[in-house]
Amino acid sequence: MAIKPPFTDLEIRKSPSGFYEGYSLPIALISKFTMAMLVIWALFWPVNANGVLGSVNWTLLEGFNGFYIVIVGLFAVFLAILAILPQTGRRLMGTPGEKPEFSNFSWFSMMFGAGLGVGLMVFATAEPLGLWGSNPLTVSGEVAANSPEGLTGAYRYTFLHYGFHAWSIYVVTGLSLAYYAYTRNMPLTIRSALTPLFGKYVNGLFGHIVDILGVVATILGVSVTIGFGVSQFVDGVYAITGADWMMDMTGDAPKPGTVGLIAALIVIMGMSIISAVSGVGRGVKYLSNLNLVLSLILLLTFVFFGSFLFALTTYGTALVDYLLHFLSLSFGAFGPLSTADFAASLPAEAAPLASDLFAGATNAWGSLAGFQSGLTGAAAELPAEVQVAVYEAGTPGRQFGWQAGWTTFYWAWWIAFSPFVGLFLARISKGRTVREFILGCVIAPALVCFAWMTILGGTAIDLELTGGAGGTIIGASNTAKLFVTLGHMMSGPFLSAITIMCVVLIMTFLVTSADSGILVMNTIMSGGEQHAGVKHRIVWGVILTLVIGTLLVAGKTNGGADPMEALKSAMIIGALPFTMVMGLMCVSLSKALYRDGMRDKHAAAVSAQPAE
Repeated sequence: MAIKPPFTDLEIRKSPSGFYEGYSLPIALISKFTMAMLVIWALFWPVNANGVLGSVNWTLLEGFNGFYIVIVGLFAVFLAILAILPQTGRRLMGTPGEKPEFSNFSWFSMMFGAGLGVGLMVFATAEPLGLWGSNPLTVSGEVAANSPEGLTGAYRYTFLHYGFHAWSIYVVTGLSLAYYAYTRNMPLTIRSALTPLFGKYVNGLFGHIVDILGVVATILGVSVTIGFGVSQFVDGVYAITGADWMMDMTGDAPKPGTVGLIAALIVIMGMSIISAVSGVGRGVKYLSNLNLVLSLILLLTFVFFGSFLFALTTYGTALVDYLLHFLSLSFGAFGPLSTADFAASLPAEAAPLASDLFAGATNAWGSLAGFQSGLTGAAAELPAEVQVAVYEAGTPGRQFGWQAGWTTFYWAWWIAFSPFVGLFLARISKGRTVREFILGCVIAPALVCFAWMTILGGTAIDLELTGGAGGTIIGASNTAKLFVTLGHMMSGPFLSAITIMCVVLIMTFLVTSADSGILVMNTIMSGGEQHAGVKHRIVWGVILTLVIGTLLVAGKTNGGADPMEALKSAMIIGALPFTMVMGLMCVSLSKALYRDGMRDKHAAAVSAQPAE
């Protein structure tokens, strides 16, 4: 029996003339209105915006932490199955015999630069060092923080956050979009990925909502990325010039100040808009190639001047450890600890003080010594062994707080980033098979990320372990750790040259991420058109600048220690609806691949029948 052809009659009404000619008015106007309201709120009521966003963010994490963890694990398993199965892995995303549009080098350069370039520069040293001091093994008291034994846990979770899971998130979106665009000739937009499930219903309000969620998630995900990158850019410029006006000098270590952040943001976004106007064929491609070359130079600098043998050993043992714990890392979700459950597990003499002890015992970023030193009144008079028992009773709460504040933050960040990276990967992957797309965009870049994290981060850890750094790298801000590490590795003109190169690399990564994000947002609003108008690229560049700038300012209001807090909260909130869309994408793609396989079998059977 013949199988009905797939639904491909996608209709996205576009404005026939005027400023929005060729664009979907509902998607463009609602997306811009949403971002405008966020900008106005953060600009005129920054304290309220920061507080409300933080409160809503934590409420969502309490309710959806397990959902985030499990669904990302399912994404990784889903893609592994598609790549392994012959009938799905060999499917070509294009017409039969079609060759890839870009060379392997340019393809990898663009996916690497747009996917994790800024994250790798900011967290190459900060991530392993931070996890060396705080991960589920240290939180539970199994190993001591910043100890040789703590190295295993540090890299287990570093590889988790920047490995196969992270790239699986991008590839779920990218594969869905590329498959329909290049095998069914459908628009390269988010709603196309849901046509096998919802058919003609994606042509109306439902389709508009899906695309709007994609635009909102994209702008918030790109905003967080640029926010981190701009902060590191300021740290780098300060390391070169010593310009105090860019920094906040009130803390233990200098960190980027509001004036420096806004000035750097304007410079970076101005360059991004210029690059976006030039289009993907020129601006993004050439910048991506430059990014990869400069990245290799930085990596080789650490190979020759850093702790390469330490890193090499760490890479092998950490990769094996990561693979052995892959399933538990994928689906091991922690739940919040209620005050009642905490009180029920306390020793009798501590139970009446449960409400006073709860916050300290469940603080994921506090140690046992810090908990004990912070006790006051009757709690401070409890015997030492009871205090230890209280702290142990709070372990489930600390583990939940750690996972929600670290792993789930990353999953939300990558999910919010996935409409941008996924659509961009789809845009550059025409002519590749499903298996080639999955292996090329999950396995290959993850292995490079592992090398990056072990060579750069391992050098920083080795400097601290051997006493060469004396705690200065750990004590530096996250965005300054790379430059402090370089300062301990070398000196003189070569240090200055490498520092300048790092600043240039950060700048090019930022420009690549921003202009790619601008192009992607315009692609969604124009119903999949890959050549959006120049004026709209400029408008979205300005909107992106305003969103980042106002939320950075809101994060610093009312004595805020971290200007990124409001941005991160907004991003996690915006990522949740799109996470649900991505779950539907997996179901939809499964149906499409199965039905297309059945159609191929039917066509082959018909062609094999002898003529009458």
